[in-house]
Amino acid sequence: MLTVLEVIKKTADFFEAKGVESPRLNAELITGHVLGLPRMQLYLQFERPVVEAELEKMRPLVKRRSQHEPLQYILGETEFFHLRLKVDRRALIPRPETEHLCEIITQRLPAPPAAVLDLGTGSGAIALGLAAFYPAAAVTASDVSPAALDLARENAGALGLAGRVRFLCSDWYAALEPDGRFDLIVANPPYLSEAETAASPPEVRGHEPRVALASGADGMTALSLIVAGAPPFLADGGLLALETGIDQHPALRACATAAGFARIESLRDLSDRDRYLLAWRH
Repeated sequence: MLTVLEVIKKTADFFEAKGVESPRLNAELITGHVLGLPRMQLYLQFERPVVEAELEKMRPLVKRRSQHEPLQYILGETEFFHLRLKVDRRALIPRPETEHLCEIITQRLPAPPAAVLDLGTGSGAIALGLAAFYPAAAVTASDVSPAALDLARENAGALGLAGRVRFLCSDWYAALEPDGRFDLIVANPPYLSEAETAASPPEVRGHEPRVALASGADGMTALSLIVAGAPPFLADGGLLALETGIDQHPALRACATAAGFARIESLRDLSDRDRYLLAWRH
């Protein structure tokens, strides 16, 4: 009978042979998931035998990861902005860059927003994170994908936020009430170019929804539509906050200027690359 440590070592060696990034970490997380043990607790039970029933549960998960399915989809959840979210193929996996966008928003807004719009909500990560942070805010989460909205609703229900967030099936602003006004419009839209999508890791291009990744040949289609369409839906002094591609800011700043935004900022991500666009309406 194999011990926990032996299972981890064998799994890590298998992942390494398959080209899986961080093979030991992936092996530990999958083992801990099957055994119901946090990673730190796993270290205290390295000599524990792993019974056949546990190995049977583990084998299909290991196979899926060896085929470069994202670990978050396999485990079925991820952490985001102090929340635990369900994730699956219906929506993009929330990234640390998007979590940092939420941090920037909460640091930059001078007062809590009364009304928030999250465009392209996907799993609901941004909308639910901000709803939890701003308990008095009326939050609207929109997405063109009914399947993604179902996932976002499931997350809202699990987090006790179902009554706090309105979900709307919409192609960006198309289904919004014409007189709707928001203090904050936020989005992590698709922004990869066709070339970037083709060159992305197999976990991304082979498993995550393409509609949430790429937007036109240069990745600018969705971003341009969001920037140009935002002003009529922003309250006076309202903020548009976007996660973007790293080479798109000159064009986006020009687009924001043409749309009439009074103040525009480009902010860098944790890798020191232009990643976030903030634009304020008078």
